[in-house]
Order: sequence, then C-alpha cells, then structure tokens
Amino acid sequence: MNYHYTIIIQWSEEDKCYIVSLPEWGEFCHTHGDTYEEAIKNAHEVLELLVESSLEDGKPLPEPITFGKLLQVA
Repeated sequence: MNYHYTIIIQWSEEDKCYIVSLPEWGEFCHTHGDTYEEAIKNAHEVLELLVESSLEDGKPLPEPITFGKLLQVA
C-alpha cells in the first residue's frame, strides 16, 4: 500500500493506551494500541481495510492531507 494518509498517534491518559486518528477518513475513524508500535501497526491495518473497502464499493478515496495543507483536528 503506497498511499499518503495522515496518521496521528497520541497517548490517552484516560484509556492508558495510544489512540490513533485517521483524519482523512472522518472524525470518528480511530484505532489504538498498548504500545506505539502496536498503534502504528493497527493504523496500517485499518488504512488497508478502508482503502480496499472503498475500492471494492466503487467509492472515491479521500484526498490525502499533505504537508502544508491545513489539518484541523477536533
């Protein structure tokens, strides 16, 4: 998979794990991991599933937010 989507990883004190946000896919698109490494692995798996599902359903892929574009995180 060679897509250029944003992955934001933040520690959640409340959940005691790393929370991953995938902003191009909507504000509720998240995964997590107990370690940073697990969080990034899970992010890659979720992105792969999102891309595959969109392509299978004939839906357009979201435009990647590249460096220099405004990233708004709620």
